[in-house]
Amino acid sequence: MAQINITLNQAEILQLLSNDKDEAFRELLQKSLNSVLQAESAEQLNAEPYERTIVRTDSRNGVRERSLKTRIGTLTLNVPRHRNHPFKSMIFENYSRSEAALIATMTEMVVNGISTRKVAKVVETLCGNSFSKSTVSDLCRDLDGAVEEFRNRPLQDAYPFLNVDATYFKVRENGHTVSKALLVAMAYNRDSKREIIGFEVCDTESNETWRGFLQRLKDRGLSGLKMITSDAHKGIIYAISKVFPEVPWQRCQFHFSRNILEDVPKKYQKGLASELTDMFNSTTLEEARSKRDSILDEYRDVAERAMNKLDNGFESAMTVMVLPESIRRFFRTSNSIERMNRELKRRSNVIGIFPNQQSVLRLMGSILIQLNEGYANRHPAVIGKKKWSAIEACTPKLAKIAREQQQLLLAA
Repeated sequence: MAQINITLNQAEILQLLSNDKDEAFRELLQKSLNSVLQAESAEQLNAEPYERTIVRTDSRNGVRERSLKTRIGTLTLNVPRHRNHPFKSMIFENYSRSEAALIATMTEMVVNGISTRKVAKVVETLCGNSFSKSTVSDLCRDLDGAVEEFRNRPLQDAYPFLNVDATYFKVRENGHTVSKALLVAMAYNRDSKREIIGFEVCDTESNETWRGFLQRLKDRGLSGLKMITSDAHKGIIYAISKVFPEVPWQRCQFHFSRNILEDVPKKYQKGLASELTDMFNSTTLEEARSKRDSILDEYRDVAERAMNKLDNGFESAMTVMVLPESIRRFFRTSNSIERMNRELKRRSNVIGIFPNQQSVLRLMGSILIQLNEGYANRHPAVIGKKKWSAIEACTPKLAKIAREQQQLLLAA
């Protein structure tokens, strides 16, 4: 670790005190960062300036000025140059990956001539100066490599629970604006921590795109699955039946309720929503079935179509009842992946329309990497060894449900 010494003489201290607060902090930060750069240079060379030593690895070759945009103003840093090997600094490398991706994507929009005044203003605010095409290309290549490495990494852990979902982004293609689907897979590992294990951009959600997506997860090593949770998209259901026929599907209860309520007269919606929640919170499957039957009897006359949805989709929405009661709430909905998708949307709002499909993968992939790192650093869900043992004991029942679901699909 480089040792950093920052020295201010009396005149410099008095000057800082006489300046306004922002200017004083700017000058102090600029001097501090220049000291950091010199310390990093000495560490990489194994020698201080003018020091002769047998462990020296290279020679100094002057400095070059580089601007750094900060919240308190633009700093001018004196970046050391080395004669034979490039100098590297964590000051510039430590920008977050997603922020760098955002800058790269927005700048790419400017370069491709499809920017708006708003986007140009955001780029100016974030970057301070415009980027050259070569700088953008270098930045994009670095980001692409990190994203590809992350999304194609081997899956060596066991992942008992999987959530899958898709969200859409506007992309410019052949002079037109089209929607592209970002397929995402989030799983819980044996440490009870969430992990983003896969994502890819497709033209649309179809049987084959979802099947290919799940198959690639399996090829990378996805194993140990006990349950897959998602909404009732036909492509997802088809893909599960083909790639993981031995794994039962849990229909997201939140989406299921919403699907039911959309066919109910408004004056009945609040009451029915409360009764559905009570049904989902049942202690046993038998209790849930009894409450379902009561709901069917009560609302059949006023919302026949909604009651047919409830009757037909009930069993797939209650797969989670096989699990220990204390952990059902973690896996009965796809709310966690929905929240993640909302974050992706929020971060993409500044872009509006992406210049191409690769820029979607680049920016969203970088943000997913950042989110995944956050999941890894958080405390896991409370699933101790005893609960995992209880989950393992449920395996035969889960396998039976999977077989029943397969039979229903074949019959349909």
